[in-house]
Amino acid sequence: MTGPWDVSAVLLDMDGTLLDTERVYFDSLIAALNAHGYTEDVVALCHAMIGLPGPECELMLVRRYGDDFPLAEINRAFAANRDEIFRAGLPLKTGAVELLDALRSAQCPMAIVTSSSRRSADRHLALAGIRTRFDTVLTRDDVVRCKPSPDLYVLAAERLRVMPQACVAIEDSNHGVNAAHAAGAITLMVPDMIPPTEETRAKCAAVLPDLNAALAMLRERGAL
Repeated sequence: MTGPWDVSAVLLDMDGTLLDTERVYFDSLIAALNAHGYTEDVVALCHAMIGLPGPECELMLVRRYGDDFPLAEINRAFAANRDEIFRAGLPLKTGAVELLDALRSAQCPMAIVTSSSRRSADRHLALAGIRTRFDTVLTRDDVVRCKPSPDLYVLAAERLRVMPQACVAIEDSNHGVNAAHAAGAITLMVPDMIPPTEETRAKCAAVLPDLNAALAMLRERGAL
């Protein structure tokens, strides 16, 4: 895609894309598992969860460790670890403010498209100081099938009254890219903790180092 892009809206993933939260979730879950005696293969397992909604992550844990896995206890320990870190503040990813300012200045419609729950999305966007920037926030509570299904992105385009093909989606994870691409959106990846697979890279218009580079590409392609 080397020519100009006909863009009507920009759709933004939240965790790992706008908010620097994935490392917090990752470290908090590993600490919770280790504290309960689960140490084998936990890093690889937690890596595989990045970009997936919470219920699917829970199912992966039960499948891995068995039906007697103390899910409720692990969830409580994870939340305690996470909230302790968040008390120090919830940081934005590099270039997030600049990108959001540019979209607002260009009067470009935008939406959050996240695998998080509505409660978590509202809370974390507020903690990061950017909740009021978004009139449209789509979460896993809005669909039956979450990422990597395209349903959230299709619904976000419908809410903004545009075609998915006229949207740029910005994602950090392989699962998120799969969802955006399947919906038909022009997909940019700004990897966070996990690099793109070759299959994922082929689905992206570009793989970029940060959101400043994403903004530069939007301007270069005439999207803003």
